Amino acid sequence: MKNLFTERTLFFTKFLQSPGNIGSVLPSSRFLVQAMLKPVDWQQTRTLVELGAGTGVLTRHIQEQIHPNCRVAVFEQDPELREKLRQTFPRYRHYSRAEELGSGEPFPPGQVDCVLSSLPFFNFPPEKREIILEAIFRSLKKGGIFVTYQYSLQMKRELSRLFHLKDVRFVPLNIPCAFVYVCQKP
Repeated sequence: MKNLFTERTLFFTKFLQSPGNIGSVLPSSRFLVQAMLKPVDWQQTRTLVELGAGTGVLTRHIQEQIHPNCRVAVFEQDPELREKLRQTFPRYRHYSRAEELGSGEPFPPGQVDCVLSSLPFFNFPPEKREIILEAIFRSLKKGGIFVTYQYSLQMKRELSRLFHLKDVRFVPLNIPCAFVYVCQKP
């Protein structure tokens, strides 16, 4: 219980320091985490990227699900959160800038099976949003899956421009309520 309180306090503090980059006052609920992980074919996924890992709520569940041979890269721009993630998940590769995905690090372009994102895309300027989405697209292999959540449907058109939008799921049991977008690289 103490860990959960400490994690939520840290997350809330980071939100107050940079609401545009954190995007929410609390970490994702277990219901949102389940909705994010359900579309992933864990037996086939060998390269996975998590964007905006925060305090590691989703990362912990990824660790429980992945195939032993799966390579994982975790991106978190906040230095303090990234260091905590590095200590908690030393087996994974750790990076700071989501914009660098698809440039050859951590995996060659077109080699990623799955990208899971907690980035608050609609909080970003349009140019940054476009750069990150194109980096995700470049990183994924054909048929690769991209799962992200947002707090509105405003990203639906933008995501449909690059990806095949397979599903949008509403998750009411999260603060705030969220929409999970399940996308696939054509």
